[in-house]
Amino acid sequence: MEYPFIRFTSGDKFNRNNITLANRLWYTKLPQINPELEDDVIDTEGPPSVSGTGSTPTSMTEDAVGSYGGIADDSQLFSNKRSRRYGLCWFLTEGWLHYCGLCFRACCCCCRGNKEYQPRLVTIGRRNLSHKFPQNKIRNQKYSAFTFIPVVLFNQFKFFLNLYFLVIALSQLVPAIRVGPWYTNLAPLIFVLSVTMIREAIDDFRRFRRDNLINDKVYKKLTSGGILEVTSSNIQVSDVIFVEKNQRVPADMVLARTTEKSGSCFIRTDQLDGETDWKLRVAISYSQASDAGDLGGERGVLGGGTIYAEAPHRDIYQFVGTYSRSGEGGGREELPLGLDNTLWADTVVASGTALGVVVYTGEESKAVMNTNQPRTKVGLVDREINFITKILFMFLVALTIMLMSLKGFEGVWWIYTMRYIVLFSSLIPISLRVNLDMGKIVYSWFIDRDVEIPGTVVRSSTIPEEMGRVQYLLSDKTGTLTQNDMTFKKLHLGTVSFGLDSLQEIAEHLRTEDAGAATKVRRSVASRTREAVRAIALCHNVTPTYDESNADSAEADQGVVGYQASSPDEIALVQWSEKVGLSLFGRDISTITLRSPDGAPQVYTILQIFPFTSESKRMGIIVREESTGEITFYMKGADVVMAGMVSYNDWLDEEAGNLAREGLRTLVFAKKVLSEGQYSEFEQRYKAAQLSVQDRCGKVAGVQESLENDMELLALTGVEDRLQADVRPTLESLRNAGIRVWMLTGDKLETASCIAKSSRLVSRSQNIYGFKDVRNRSEAHDELNNFHRKADAALIIQGDALDVCLRFYRDEFLDLACQSPAVVVCRCSPTQKALTVRLLKEHSGKRVCAVGDGGNDVSMIQEAHCGIGILGKEGMQASLASDFSITQFKHIARLFLVHGRNSYKRSASLSQFVIHRGLIISTMQAIFSVVFYFSSVALYQGLLMVGYATVFTMFPVFSLVLDQDVTPKVAMTFPELYKDLTKGRLLTIKTFLIWLCVSLVQGSILMYGALFLFDNEFIHIVAISYTALILTELIMVALTIQTWHWCMIIAELLSMAFYIAAVFVIREYFQPVFITSLGFVWKVVVITAVSCLPLYVIKILRRRFAPPSYSKL
Repeated sequence: MEYPFIRFTSGDKFNRNNITLANRLWYTKLPQINPELEDDVIDTEGPPSVSGTGSTPTSMTEDAVGSYGGIADDSQLFSNKRSRRYGLCWFLTEGWLHYCGLCFRACCCCCRGNKEYQPRLVTIGRRNLSHKFPQNKIRNQKYSAFTFIPVVLFNQFKFFLNLYFLVIALSQLVPAIRVGPWYTNLAPLIFVLSVTMIREAIDDFRRFRRDNLINDKVYKKLTSGGILEVTSSNIQVSDVIFVEKNQRVPADMVLARTTEKSGSCFIRTDQLDGETDWKLRVAISYSQASDAGDLGGERGVLGGGTIYAEAPHRDIYQFVGTYSRSGEGGGREELPLGLDNTLWADTVVASGTALGVVVYTGEESKAVMNTNQPRTKVGLVDREINFITKILFMFLVALTIMLMSLKGFEGVWWIYTMRYIVLFSSLIPISLRVNLDMGKIVYSWFIDRDVEIPGTVVRSSTIPEEMGRVQYLLSDKTGTLTQNDMTFKKLHLGTVSFGLDSLQEIAEHLRTEDAGAATKVRRSVASRTREAVRAIALCHNVTPTYDESNADSAEADQGVVGYQASSPDEIALVQWSEKVGLSLFGRDISTITLRSPDGAPQVYTILQIFPFTSESKRMGIIVREESTGEITFYMKGADVVMAGMVSYNDWLDEEAGNLAREGLRTLVFAKKVLSEGQYSEFEQRYKAAQLSVQDRCGKVAGVQESLENDMELLALTGVEDRLQADVRPTLESLRNAGIRVWMLTGDKLETASCIAKSSRLVSRSQNIYGFKDVRNRSEAHDELNNFHRKADAALIIQGDALDVCLRFYRDEFLDLACQSPAVVVCRCSPTQKALTVRLLKEHSGKRVCAVGDGGNDVSMIQEAHCGIGILGKEGMQASLASDFSITQFKHIARLFLVHGRNSYKRSASLSQFVIHRGLIISTMQAIFSVVFYFSSVALYQGLLMVGYATVFTMFPVFSLVLDQDVTPKVAMTFPELYKDLTKGRLLTIKTFLIWLCVSLVQGSILMYGALFLFDNEFIHIVAISYTALILTELIMVALTIQTWHWCMIIAELLSMAFYIAAVFVIREYFQPVFITSLGFVWKVVVITAVSCLPLYVIKILRRRFAPPSYSKL
């Protein structure tokens, strides 16, 4: 049976290169005016070119779109959302503000224009007066002295709720419309705005002080007249700046000289790219060799050199430049500059003192260009509350029209209409937003103070309730589900394999070369083992570190303290080679020194290094052995890349698959011996490519690839990345809570599949469907039909196949993936991760959470409804970009099952109770107006209205943020309780209508009861009904509470004490003789009991015949 909703014709054609995933993701990253109005504006300039040439991709053919789920145009992704959003109601409430924002942005763009960055030629130590570069000043402030008030007010009144209260408050300044003292409506609004403005002012002032600490930092500047002091904000392009050890680099610079003899230094880049490992940087060889005693002279750093720097861009891993100076013969000497010669701003010098030439400042620096204002996330609860307030507004208008119809549109009817609207304005309580915001702060405080999840930090206090409604969790693998703690496990040579129990045997093979006594077979295995271990010990970017107190005696017999590298894989390999006897003893910019098993040093000169990149997936090094003069090219990389570069063999693919199925990360090592002539010819072509300004990277890669053929396969290694603590029970709890977990990783299919099984992401009883590597629509069609026939099977798919499926059958694929109990996407790029999150959000309409620990997970974390960053070995970038930062994956269970669940339930209860508080008093006002001939006079005026919303009822209502239905231990033991929350039934139209009916009934009982029992004492109607109203609210809070907290009891007593005190103070409405009479007391008690007793009976009956799920525990 064919897949029922896939239509396929054999004549369909599609060019795979037309639209890539990168372009599709660009279409989804749209500018935002309003957090609640995202996706409304589409940039018409087209996506940036993937190739970097600036050309836009061609359009998809007509056959590739339409019914097959492709993208016919960039607006198709959002057509459904737009059709729901635009309309008269939307325009009247918030659409007009949206269009005002569009006009404002358009005016700003016209005035500012588009800035185009240009390459530059920097003369060292001499400023270019013909070109003005940005000031090197950091400014993270959101406001200025002139924009603070208007911008803050605009951000507040762009929301319907605040705008509504502004109109109501301003109407009270008109005498004809005024229904009470002006402060009744204006004072609460002023209070809310004042609190907001004070908070924003304090936050912005803190940013200002932090900026000044950096801008006023003093650095030493080298000039022809000597060394001067200059602040960071006054540093300019071409300045030569000293940066001491542990000092922040103030601007983007080219490293000219260091105090290290080798001409190199280490930097820490964790504040730039999130990686905690040190990076090696190399000084310009000409300036490093200059006269140290005359740095400012002609033979020093300022000796007439120039630096060509490419146009500024955001890529922190790429730099194209050229250093040139006058040669001894009158010509120009040129030297290529790359990433290894740079010191980017916000990095920290970790060793020695660096002397750098500034090439980019201020907004042109990499750090500033990569700093984006994070998207403000608005929780689903806030959206639901906003929708309910609109319903309340329509209810208010309907009530006003009904009363005016009964009264008759006569005379100055428009004045009476406005007075009615003001009288019923409490239908939408202004305290709703204040209570919810304060509740979020309390929830965040609970999370930060939870001793069960130490180190957890709430970086976004606006969405704690989102964790209570998550249905999809998308997780990274390395460092998230695993520890990113690498341990060397296996070495495979084709015919023989070595494990951790074979260290002694490998050490014996290394010593065999010296002993020389062995059989021919024995010598063959020993020789291959020696070559493999030597390749592992040489082919890397690891640098040994020593105790600084003994740094000068490093060549003596002092041991290595540790290793520094950009990848934990490399450290694991070097540590293993040390265990078997061949240790890394020393390394500088030009040499590597190994120590053999017998203690003799082996010195190798580094001729070239080809660093690892995510695109090449390999790393190479060319070295010359000093004792023999032999030149060898070593290379290591992923098996899929290396398979086409090594000589024919019949074991690599099979053994790589076997190691991957064991959950090991694999690397292939190979070598190629070069003659002097071969290397000289290669070096000449390589230097020419490095000096090229146009397409330097492509030309350099082309020259490098000329060596990468017919290499001798040496070994295959397997490194284990151990699982995080308690990953299995955590995933099991999340699965029982109804949360579907997807794993997105860059590892190969076999490794991802093994980790998915070992971590219990895929349970033992579940089948796994491996999606084949499809390349066109026909193959994708067949695979989707095959997967459709597999019931309840977990899906494992590679990134290339995912690309094809999303191009042709996006909706159909997402339908099947959402039904799968688990999904694993391997060979997945950061771009694909973010795209997957976005499409899953749009397609499912469910809450999506993303968790990761590395810089490649940031886009995924920021795209999700709720982003969680793990502070791990890959640095702080994911943690800093997240909404919630944790230290271990297992903490997610408590975040969701305890804090997320409680936050959502408490916010739902709190918001409904605040709305009930406004509905009941509006009901009483409406009855009062109808009974007294549709008069537009306020029932409660002045301090009574202010006190009702604040001191008389505020504390008990807000104490609901402490309520809980079950203990945290029960919530963790029974994760099934979480399932009920994902359905979103706590805050719906149904629950709103229930509370509306309760408010109508109680308000009617209170008002008619007061009129009936006190018909002979009508002058005291205000005191009678108001007292019963306050008592009803306090009793309703008590009936709502499920678990009493001592703060709740204090809140109830405190509110009651405030009211009793007010009764004897505000004598305008309360006469002491009357309110102390026995008749007043028992009649108020009767009215209050009649309004509350039915609800209490209903609550008892409901618990008896329809108990909630948690009551059975």
